[in-house]
Amino acid sequence: MSDTTPTLYEWAGGADSFERLTEAFYARVRKDDLLEPVFRGMDEHHPKYVAAWLAEVFGGPSRYTEERGGYPHMLAKHRGRALTEAQRRRWVNLICDAADESGMPADPEFRSAFVAYIEWGTRLAVANSQPGAEPPPEAPVPRWGWGEAPPYRPGM
Repeated sequence: MSDTTPTLYEWAGGADSFERLTEAFYARVRKDDLLEPVFRGMDEHHPKYVAAWLAEVFGGPSRYTEERGGYPHMLAKHRGRALTEAQRRRWVNLICDAADESGMPADPEFRSAFVAYIEWGTRLAVANSQPGAEPPPEAPVPRWGWGEAPPYRPGM
C-alpha cells in the first residue's frame, strides 16, 4: 500500500460518519428485545462514546483514549456482564444494518475491514464479559487497517 492510502476512518468520512453510524445503531438497539436490556439506562452520550472508540480503531484521532481512558475504560464497561453469543450476533447484525442506513461506504474492501473488526471486537467483548475472565488489564486501543484488500480505486 502506498503512503496515499487513506485510513478506514478517512475513507468512511471521518467523525461525523461514525456518529451517524452509532446514532442509527442505538436507535435500533432501543427497539430490540435482546439488546435493549443490556443498554437500558445507558448514558445519553453513549452513542458518541462508541463513535469515538470506533473512529480511533479505524485510524482516527485518539479521542476515546484521551477523553475516556482507552482500552482499560472499554474493558471495565464489559467486565462481568456475561454477554451471550446471541447478543453478540444481534449486535453485529444491527451495526451492519446501521452502516447501510447511515451511509457508511458500501464497497467490498471497506466492508470487509469493517466487519472483520466488528467480528473480532465483539468476540473479545463476549469473552472478556464472562464471570472469571481475566483479560489483560492494559492494552492499546486496536488500530484496524485495510487488511488483505486495500480500497479499489480505478486507474491506480
